[in-house]
Amino acid sequence: MSNEYFVIKAQDNGVQVIGLTRGQDTRFHHAEKLDKGEVMIAEFTEHTSAVKVRGRATIWTKFGKIEAGETDSE
Repeated sequence: MSNEYFVIKAQDNGVQVIGLTRGQDTRFHHAEKLDKGEVMIAEFTEHTSAVKVRGRATIWTKFGKIEAGETDSE
């Protein structure tokens, strides 16, 4: 299994990063809270199939850069 890494940088205080499990029942298994400017480097593993980001953050993956938490006025 080739693990994929991704980077999340918080643009505001209180950005939540939530890991979800693999398997028949998807469940939350880990959560982190980032403050503005903090960076988290993470990976998808045999236990983590998805990640939910709540709040304004920049996310980099092998697919490019994604801005999370944008408002309609931006």
